[in-house]
Amino acid sequence: MNLSAYLKGDIFKILSQAAEEMNVRCCIVGGYVRDIFLGRASKDIDVVTVGSGVDLAGQVAAKLGSKCQVVVFRNFGTAQIKYHQTEIEFVGARRESYRHDSRKPVVENGTLEDDQIRRDFTVNAMAISLNRDDYGELIDPFDGLKDLEKRLLRTPADPEITFSDDPLRMMRAIRFATVLDFHIHPVTFNAIYKNRERISIVSGERIIEEMNKMMMAPRPSTGFSLMDETGLLPLILPELCALKGVETREGRGHKDNFQHTLMVLDNVAAMSDNLYLRWAAVFHDIAKPQCKRWDPRLGWTFHNHNFLGEKMIPRIFRRLKLPMNEKMKYVQKMVSLHMRPIALIEDTVTDSAVRRLLFDAGDDIEDLMILCQADITSKNQEKVHRYMANYQEVRQKMKDLEERDRIRNMQPPITGDIIMQVFELTPCRVIGEIKDAIKDAILEGEIPNEYGAAYRLMLKLAAEKGLKPVNDLSQGLGT
Repeated sequence: MNLSAYLKGDIFKILSQAAEEMNVRCCIVGGYVRDIFLGRASKDIDVVTVGSGVDLAGQVAAKLGSKCQVVVFRNFGTAQIKYHQTEIEFVGARRESYRHDSRKPVVENGTLEDDQIRRDFTVNAMAISLNRDDYGELIDPFDGLKDLEKRLLRTPADPEITFSDDPLRMMRAIRFATVLDFHIHPVTFNAIYKNRERISIVSGERIIEEMNKMMMAPRPSTGFSLMDETGLLPLILPELCALKGVETREGRGHKDNFQHTLMVLDNVAAMSDNLYLRWAAVFHDIAKPQCKRWDPRLGWTFHNHNFLGEKMIPRIFRRLKLPMNEKMKYVQKMVSLHMRPIALIEDTVTDSAVRRLLFDAGDDIEDLMILCQADITSKNQEKVHRYMANYQEVRQKMKDLEERDRIRNMQPPITGDIIMQVFELTPCRVIGEIKDAIKDAILEGEIPNEYGAAYRLMLKLAAEKGLKPVNDLSQGLGT
């Protein structure tokens, strides 16, 4: 099969010319080839040569001109150049061997087939020749094209050896199966299960890189289900596994919170491509096992699981090598608040409750409402219909109140500095009490979110505490 019609752009001709001048075998290999058949756009090109990848990169860069620079990774024997929006990585064909305690290979020069058989899956081991004599020919010694047609992931070499040598490939199998909607060959699947403990030698940074890519799939639940079935999930995210199962007492059971979480995750994925909102969906019920209680009157309860879940997030993020920054705080916020919209849906929707939700959620209110909507997963369609109708009512009330009261990200008009100046106070508890009372009055709708009304309330509250104003800061402010 000749694929030269797919090699569009002058970069391929330049690669071919450089290879001819150096008299070396040169091919495109890996994901770029796979994506030609899948009809997916790819901006990364992997080039393999039977010789020095670094030298070939230098020859290509010389042809592209002075603005093209080669980045060399000596430790790996690879080089990279950027051409327009495309990244091209060069490597010499090689064979690899591994020590049991490391996924870093001992590398030797090899043939093209040596290089293809060392790759993770047959669909990623296909190559296209760039040499003049067979330019555009598909080189597919392991039937990757047939596996591609079957949407099947299979290793070129013995999968037991493949995954033992480089256990990260187990996570890559799950990521590709999730992102590409492929199946893992049964023999390959069993090899992952047998080698699951080997994941311990892989760095957390590399694992979470694969998981984040998996999380951005249209149905990320597939990846977590596969991780669970292969035995990797208990080793990487045991807290999620703890959600599995249903317990029944006196004829009353609760939902399987693991399956519920996966449903919520897919629901969020259908509405948002925000990676960390998706992570919030994964963690929104993470503390339910610790909070589960049986109440003869109420049945199964999970009181305060949102607050405990918020406290669990930093530890999980640290272990998974997720960022310990504003993204973590965002997930904490989503987990902490995810019950608030649901409580509004179930109860009478009061203005004050909506104001408080707007104040606490701030600019993340839309994301929170997406998570809330995604969390409605009951099998009782009448209940779902009722919840969704109430959900829309909450949304409309939020819109109306926001337009009228400007509550989102509100900073109360009266600051601590103003209170200290008016009453000539030094920092003390009374200042905080007055500020909180003013904020609560605004959120309860007792006074408008305006300086004049807040100033008058400040004077009243201070008088009740025996304070008298020393300085007047009300002039010209309509008090």
